[in-house]
Amino acid sequence: MSTARTYNQDHIPRKYVRGKRRVTIYWTWSYPWEAGRDPAAMDNRFSTMTEVRTVAWPVYETPEWGADRFQQGIAGTLELFHRSTLSFQQIVGEVTGNPVAVFQRVDQAGFMLPLDERILADADTLMVFSLDHLLSGQEASPEEIAALNEWLKREDTCLLLAPHHDVGFTEDLKQRQVEYEHHGDRLVPRQQRFSQYARSLMKALDVPVINQWGLRPAVVPGTRNFAPLTTNRDLDQLGLLNNVTTFNFHAHLPHYALTDANADNVHLLARQPIDPDRPHPFTAAGNKEFNCLIWLPPKGRRAGQIVLADSTNFTTLFGGTDSLANFWKNIGAMKLASSAAGRHQ
Repeated sequence: MSTARTYNQDHIPRKYVRGKRRVTIYWTWSYPWEAGRDPAAMDNRFSTMTEVRTVAWPVYETPEWGADRFQQGIAGTLELFHRSTLSFQQIVGEVTGNPVAVFQRVDQAGFMLPLDERILADADTLMVFSLDHLLSGQEASPEEIAALNEWLKREDTCLLLAPHHDVGFTEDLKQRQVEYEHHGDRLVPRQQRFSQYARSLMKALDVPVINQWGLRPAVVPGTRNFAPLTTNRDLDQLGLLNNVTTFNFHAHLPHYALTDANADNVHLLARQPIDPDRPHPFTAAGNKEFNCLIWLPPKGRRAGQIVLADSTNFTTLFGGTDSLANFWKNIGAMKLASSAAGRHQ
């Protein structure tokens, strides 16, 4: 029997144990802003649960998803994201011996929690799940950036940034339709732009990356299995790719484009092949893969690691495999910064 669930309580700090990481998830959205979007809006909103049930029918046609037990508006879809990380939280908790703490920038009850010492003090790995729509205006304050820079001076820290897709950023409606037909997800509007909060952190921390597009991964011909990652395992000094061949299948994943080709401390660890049978401006430009896992080793005063990977790789909402579970275990068992090579001065 699982333990009872709690709600609306203060976080109890986890004690430091050498070699045992304390992992924290920080959802950057304003839950009330996202849940309160007008369902009549065509773009830049999450689906309602009713829309999810309609498109995914009959997956959610069981009593636990009915209106008497589960929210049917946009809030229901946000709760699906929360529920979808429970397996990740369980596996990482078993690896580390510590529960995974979960915070929201603005939660269901309207409490705002900026990124500060209350979150950072007992975190060794901070996972920033930036599923905030650009329109919501979530942006890291100078105080938050200062707190994060101070935290990153600790040698056992790892900041995992997870900016999501940027679909339909153009005013060209024909291109928006091409992008929509490429990913094929009826629950994603022609324009859905995410991750202003993560972008503000990347700018402040000199991470030369921008999240672009929403790209559909390729599958192995003749099967429904997604194509293996193209990896640079010789660069993977943190062991993130140990026993990992694929991530999650999600129909619209971001390309982590490098904004400074000359940056010598940015290591591209993995790329994902793109579905070649669905036209897209990115593939029309000659690209066959997109960047999906990046590592920035310590540099200068920053003793902590920085990793970029999409938040959907830590959920079961879009399926899951043994390879994905291995990736989660690697996150939990990540080597301490002091023992990982590759530090830049």
